Amino acid sequence: MGNRVRLTNDTLNSYGYRVLTDGVDISQYERNPILLYMHNRGKAIGLIKEIKKEKGEITGELAFDEATELSCQCKKQWEFGSLRMVSIGFEIIETSEDRRHLLPGQRYATVTKARLIEVSLVDIGANNDAIRLHKDGQLITLSEGGDCPLPRLNHKPTNNEPQMELKALALQLGLPETADEAAVNAKLAALKTAGDEAENIRRENEQLKLEQITAAVDGAIAAKKIPADKKQHFLDLGKTVGIETLNATLDSIAPAQKLSATLQTEPENDELPKKGPWELRMDEIRNRLKK
Repeated sequence: MGNRVRLTNDTLNSYGYRVLTDGVDISQYERNPILLYMHNRGKAIGLIKEIKKEKGEITGELAFDEATELSCQCKKQWEFGSLRMVSIGFEIIETSEDRRHLLPGQRYATVTKARLIEVSLVDIGANNDAIRLHKDGQLITLSEGGDCPLPRLNHKPTNNEPQMELKALALQLGLPETADEAAVNAKLAALKTAGDEAENIRRENEQLKLEQITAAVDGAIAAKKIPADKKQHFLDLGKTVGIETLNATLDSIAPAQKLSATLQTEPENDELPKKGPWELRMDEIRNRLKK
């Protein structure tokens, strides 16, 4: 059989609690990915390689070192199939009693943040000694009638409560109260898809708006309507007032003219203004002096 195995996931275990995969920190374990036998220190039988955390579960590949008789035995039993389960040892960091983190039949708070410490090959997973908890530096072994470091839930759901919650959720989603869990999940998935599509459209519209604003501002700079160092100011203005108001504002700005263009050029000869009597008299005096 293959060596890749699920180390943990979000499901409810036999002790009445669960560990959220997204909240499990595996960085420390990846530096020392030890594989133990039945959670017993001193009985290292190999390593966990190619650890992956995705899709609500953590998986890895068992690699037996075959350095001891126990490791060789475990490898043979693993390959044969008489040993086929693993269990994790982890340090509790945070827990939650929020109803959105609880499942029907759950007796203890959900572990929302934890640190993976070790992984063990076990004969039966999630039974006595199959899961090891660490709390405040202390090792706690779960057993029937033993102490559990997790807060026990005061809320005890009845067998009918999950159906009542499903009925209320169905009505909120616009479904008939007789809708089953599959129909509710399908509706939730459709709403999520619609929400994702709406978000994609919103992002595309924002990108198009920004491109239009940038083009308008660049055009105004090229037309000498605004200086280049004011570009960011007009970009921010466009984001605030919209492309139509920005275009109206830019259209009202006259292009800057060169100083030479503002000076009056000398008129043509046929456009020279007629001289008055005093100017004609001065011309006559100049002509006599020249003679």
